[in-house]
Amino acid sequence: MTSSTPPHAPSTPADPRGAADAMDRADPDATAPRARRRRFPGRRTTAVVAGGVLALGVPTFWALDRFVIEHVEIASVSDYEAALAADGTGALATDNASAASAAAASEASAVDADATASDAQITITEHTYGTGEDAATYYVADVVLDDVTQLRSAFAQDAFGLNIIDEPSDIAATVGAAFAVNGDYYGFRETGIVIRNGVAYRDQGARQGAVIYADGTMEIYDETTTTAQELLDAGAWQTLSFGPALVDDGAVVEGIDQVEIDTNFGNHSIQGDQPRTAIGMISANHYVFVVVDGRSDTSAGVTLPELAAIMASLGATEAYNLDGGGSSTMVSGEDVVNWPGGSGRERGTSDILWVG
Repeated sequence: MTSSTPPHAPSTPADPRGAADAMDRADPDATAPRARRRRFPGRRTTAVVAGGVLALGVPTFWALDRFVIEHVEIASVSDYEAALAADGTGALATDNASAASAAAASEASAVDADATASDAQITITEHTYGTGEDAATYYVADVVLDDVTQLRSAFAQDAFGLNIIDEPSDIAATVGAAFAVNGDYYGFRETGIVIRNGVAYRDQGARQGAVIYADGTMEIYDETTTTAQELLDAGAWQTLSFGPALVDDGAVVEGIDQVEIDTNFGNHSIQGDQPRTAIGMISANHYVFVVVDGRSDTSAGVTLPELAAIMASLGATEAYNLDGGGSSTMVSGEDVVNWPGGSGRERGTSDILWVG
């Protein structure tokens, strides 16, 4: 693996919290200091919050239950994926998934270790988009894989469900990632097709998604016209459910300056200059990841059309917008490359994409 990581981060960035944070969610650590706030797999927010339920009004508890309290569906994703790999299935997750045998998990883990032994080439560079007050700093990771299985996903706390979060660099450290970016924050919503590492976890098609296949290619698709099982049968390795698509069949997608991803509580349009994260495919097993800083006096962020233009200029024939705002984070080894959210403080998220 080769890697070149640029310096980053102004020492005293502005933190314009009054600006609309298009994809910010409730963050229980919002007032915590910059020092790393590790969460441990055994800690469950549900138990902490539920003790005060009687003191809360119904609307308040509903909001906490929907957007803050952890709802764990699979407590050990690594064991679940290992067991499915051992018996050769990518079946949808079930409530008894954590009952997978230790023997099967051990066997499959050994297989996974061989498959992900990485000679991937990773080169990270720093760039500037625009000029003056509109200038934005962005980071490009050019990643060439030997095999698509080197591009993996990991969930916060090694658990699948709603509102389970950890800082991207902590998730990356847990899995030993050489490189990582934040994912699509699957855990904020109940919809979407979620296939990770060849395993289907959710089958609720709702929006335009991106799928990465076992042959190393990437495709933009309509979730509402297919199923998770059909995608698995076609060789899906990863799916991403956020959007919108930025580049499709080599052309910048039109109309993305009018897109809203979610209109439910806590979400608004994702337009305007924002921090951004995107993934693009240049060719099979050749990917480019972009993280744009924003909301500071040194980096304004970019619009979705501007992000699409960046991805096209890098040679991406397919490109897809991931979770942005305060979530936008790029990690190289033990270091956070960019300056997240304009404050330099990472925000908890539910998942990452990583290369070992």
